[in-house]
Amino acid sequence: MAWVEHRGGTYRVRYRLNDGTIFTERGFSTRREADDRAADIESDQRRDQFTDPRLAQTTIDEWIRCWSDSHHVTATTRRTYDSHIRNHILPRWSGTPLGDIARIAVKGWVNQTLRATLSDKSCQDILVLFSMILGEAVDEGLISANPCRRLRITFAERPERPHASTDEVTTLAARMPPDAGLMTITAAYTGLRWGELAGLQWTRAHLDNRPRIDVDPKFGALHEISGRLELGPPKSPASIRVVHLPPFLAELLSAHRESDPTARFVFAGTHGGLHRRSNFRYRIWQPALAGDQQRGWAPLNQELHFHDLRHTHETWLVEDEVPRVLRLQRLGHKRKDIDDFYSHVTDTMRDRMLDALQRRWESSNSTGKQEPDPGSTAA
Repeated sequence: MAWVEHRGGTYRVRYRLNDGTIFTERGFSTRREADDRAADIESDQRRDQFTDPRLAQTTIDEWIRCWSDSHHVTATTRRTYDSHIRNHILPRWSGTPLGDIARIAVKGWVNQTLRATLSDKSCQDILVLFSMILGEAVDEGLISANPCRRLRITFAERPERPHASTDEVTTLAARMPPDAGLMTITAAYTGLRWGELAGLQWTRAHLDNRPRIDVDPKFGALHEISGRLELGPPKSPASIRVVHLPPFLAELLSAHRESDPTARFVFAGTHGGLHRRSNFRYRIWQPALAGDQQRGWAPLNQELHFHDLRHTHETWLVEDEVPRVLRLQRLGHKRKDIDDFYSHVTDTMRDRMLDALQRRWESSNSTGKQEPDPGSTAA
């Protein structure tokens, strides 16, 4: 049972908790507000949905420590979470009890603080994480509602990413050192992620009979964590897959293997070390896109990122009418729709796809199409 008392010009609501303790909620300006709150408390207690208000005094710092310790995510995801928490969430909310985080205050934080310095995509990612953290506080019975839910914040739509034509990929690769050029071609014709290529070991590249690349479940991707490069699992369970290669790519990789038979990694960086993504972007990728007036190289698809080669590969597969179930498997995406579970990849589908990729390569490398000679990437 809950009851209302008038004290010093305001009203308070008092009620008994399960352990017999009497708890008080203060600060109601009118009798009606206090009566409504008392009625809500009694209703929640009858339906066994009442949240002990003392739990809501847990600070966001305490809850984040508990929440973080209970989650198992990849090292890259952990690094992203930690960055958002350290740089944005705790600077605003540290020391605040969970029950004192108001919906309107969250909205103001996003619109006035985060948006002042961050892109809408970053703001949305931070809000999604904060909502996840508080949502689990609701599930654990610490608070009754998630203050991040139903916030009316309109974020700008993410722009559609560019993709490249087969000729653009060949030209771009030809402007790079051989190792980086072949890595670029492999990305466009397989859809493998940056980390899956940068961490690819020769033991996982099978170039005889049905040429393929196996993405290893334990060491199938290169991760950069706090400036340290290390091998680890790929992005998701669906990323553990076999990626079959068209004949031309198997030939290029075989020739590349013969150039350094003792190498551990397929694509090595400076002095045979691992590629660091930022170095690759600034030293190789961006100069190749920018072109070179002295060499007669015009700028090329300036907004293209390395990751857009995955978009490129998917776009090519759609153009070549490759079935969705095979596209999902090839790019390492989880099956979601009911049709995805009732269709299956066959050798016939895969052979048609590889034939289409082979024709693309042969068409883009026909005589007189490129500057300079794209065949140099196979060295």
